[in-house]
Parts: sequence; structure tokens; C-alpha cells
Amino acid sequence: MMITDEQIKIFDEKIKSADSIVLCAHKNPDGDALCSVLALGRLIELNYGKTVVCTYDGNIPNNLGDVPCRKRIKYFERIEDVPEMPVDVAIVLDYGIAKNIGGPFKFVERAKFVIELDHHINDAKIGNLCIDDVGAAATAEIVYSLMMRAGWTWDSAIATLIMTGIVTDTGCFKYVKRGDVMRIAADLVDGGIDIQRIMNDLANKPRKTVVTESASVAAAEFYFHNRLALAVIDSRQYKNLDGRGETVLNLLGQIHGVEYIALLKEQKENQVGISLRGRFRRVDIIATQLGGGGHQFAAGAVVHDSLGNVKERLLSLFKEEIK
Repeated sequence: MMITDEQIKIFDEKIKSADSIVLCAHKNPDGDALCSVLALGRLIELNYGKTVVCTYDGNIPNNLGDVPCRKRIKYFERIEDVPEMPVDVAIVLDYGIAKNIGGPFKFVERAKFVIELDHHINDAKIGNLCIDDVGAAATAEIVYSLMMRAGWTWDSAIATLIMTGIVTDTGCFKYVKRGDVMRIAADLVDGGIDIQRIMNDLANKPRKTVVTESASVAAAEFYFHNRLALAVIDSRQYKNLDGRGETVLNLLGQIHGVEYIALLKEQKENQVGISLRGRFRRVDIIATQLGGGGHQFAAGAVVHDSLGNVKERLLSLFKEEIK
């Protein structure tokens, strides 16, 4: 999708006239969500001289702790005067559907004008101005396109954030469907981005996390003639998990013959997070049936039920899908 001159004009007018601007993404932000928020926030400060508030709900993985501007984003309950805080413009990025935003949605509801940048399919958009592209590999790709179309000034921190968002949401370019994002990555590397440093930082995890993920992989179960690999992290282990368990999903996805990968995370009693991956097989349909969503080959959901019931229901859905 080409960002239009009219969209840039509206964005420009709303930001220039705003006294208070809040940015947020989905709950438990991954690399794309976190870095897109921080990159756009930094762009607004550089190009408009505005002070913005970047906020989130949930948890941020440890391996994203050293991304540029990380200290600029605040947990929503720690923002001063939350009940009275006015919001002229709220910008939501990489959110999918409204319920995924969590606590910061109170700022979105309060906002006089809402701008969204997203690459998820969504039939219930919340933005007054929607700069969306479902064909984009990451929301960071849309931030980059907006930055270039608007002719904004940017720096190495912004470039690093955009590259980190792209790398994490494409699975190190494994899920890329069109060449645009590869050309953006090449331009960023040519511009001096230290991609080796980015990759090393993303691979830096606490020991307890690696041990937990390894144990989950070792105990994985296989169904439907080994086409589905299913791993479980119970509530005792979940506190050691850093992020969404990408290592578990990636390792199981390397096994010959595995076409679908599922990770069940018992976040607390009667609440199970589900992460799904497909090797050339869609999993978003199953995620939608569980009340979630995502991309064709990478999706998830949160189900409020016991771990045993969720596992049984998931297997039933896969049985129908594989049949």
C-alpha cells in the first residue's frame, strides 16, 4: 500500500496541533510492537519538537532491554496522573484488534483523534486515520515508509529500532512474502546499521529462560503422524519464560516432517497463552477460532480455561484442519 499525500497531510496537521500525544501497541509487546512505538515516538520528537508518551501493558522480553530509547516507554499504571491525563492524539501501532492493547486503551478512548499504523487484518479499525498495510512484513516497515514519504529527519537510533522490528517480526526474514522489506533492510545496512549487534542482542537471554525453553522442547509431544509438534510450559515454568517462547517454536519447527507447531503457556490459573506456527501451513484460522488472530503462518490466542481443556480443544481443531 502506498502512503498517500493526504494521509501525510492529516498526520502532519494533527501532530502539529497536539499538546499531548500517546503511543502504544499490543499487550506484551514483541520486537515489532515495541520498536515501532519507540521509533515513531523518536521521529515525532525529532521532526515536530513534541514530547510524546510511549506506554505499554504486560511484559517486555529481556532481550529487548537494550534497544535504543527503551527507557522512554512506561508501564501504563506508572504514568503520572493517569486518570486526568488529557490526550489530543493517540497513535496505536501493531495492535491487531482493540482488546489486544490492554491498559493503554484508556488513553485511546480518551483521545480526540486516533491514528493507527498496523499490518494485521482488522475489520474493526479504531483509527480516525488508518495507515495500514496488511501486505507489510512488520509494522516497522510501515513506520519506515511513512518516514521516507514524509521526508523526515532520522538518526541511527531510529534506524536500529526499525531494523530490530523487522528482524523480529519476520523471523529473521523467514516469513517475508514480498521484497519491499528486504530492500528496506538493505538500505538500513548500507546506512551503517550494525546488524550483527542487533542479532547478538536478540540472542541474549537469561540462563533460566534457556533452561526452561530447552526442557519444553525435550518434553514436546507429536500428533497426527508427527505433523503437529506441541510443547507446554506450565505455571511453575512460565515465570522463567522470556517473551513468547520463540526458541521453542523455532527448534520444533526444524524437525523433519513437522508442519504445525503449538506452544501452550499456562500464564495463570485458567488462562493459557497459545502460540502457533506453520511451515507452509496456515495457522491463523485456528487462532481465530480460539478468539485470537495473527498472520497466516504465525498466530496466537489467549484462552481462559484450564490447561487440559485448552490442549484438548486445540488438538480437536488441528484434527479437523489436518483431516
